[in-house]
Amino acid sequence: MSREGPMASDARPAGEPHERVLDPLERLSEILFGHIMALTIIGSLSVAGASRDDVRTMLVGAVGCNTAWGIVDAIMYLATVLVERRRALALVVQVRADPDAARARGVIAGRVPPFLARWLREDELEHLRAQVVALPELPSAGLTRRDLLAAAAIFLIVFLSTFPVALPFLLPVEPRVALRLSNAVALAMMFAIGFRLGRYMQFRPVLAGLASMAVGTALVAITMALGG
Repeated sequence: MSREGPMASDARPAGEPHERVLDPLERLSEILFGHIMALTIIGSLSVAGASRDDVRTMLVGAVGCNTAWGIVDAIMYLATVLVERRRALALVVQVRADPDAARARGVIAGRVPPFLARWLREDELEHLRAQVVALPELPSAGLTRRDLLAAAAIFLIVFLSTFPVALPFLLPVEPRVALRLSNAVALAMMFAIGFRLGRYMQFRPVLAGLASMAVGTALVAITMALGG
């Protein structure tokens, strides 16, 4: 999952549009993960001769699984943010303390993604170093209210993604029919996720939707085969 910039802050200039706590890739990824986890539990139900108690047990398991997964994913999000910010703070301290400007520029270049580092000129690296040195005070490396909101959003997305594929089992139909409806809903949502992701990447949305369906189905099958 992509995460927010390492030294983020809740403060925003007046009049600046409010940024979403999760970007589209993060939201779509969490929905997809939630679907996969729910489908893994739903797929374990043997519809042949399944009773209402069996269906109820499966639904409780699906909701419980995604509740636990949502909590774990939210905590891991916060841990990742903290690690990234601590590393960024350590970089700032190192650059500010190094009297050798060339060495400090090398430290900065080593932390820039390789795809971007190859295009940075020496004067641009020096500008970055000078900006870091000129900071009036060290930035905070702690969690912000926005981070907590993002973690809460992750939990809710994973938790709520259980229900579209679980709702067919609450209808007054046979478990076999409910399973077919659940699978149809899951495929439709996987396609929608891929379609949105394709638009986000400015790539062919329909092809991305079909790829999302194929990958999601394969991941569910692998998870079930491994006893997940």
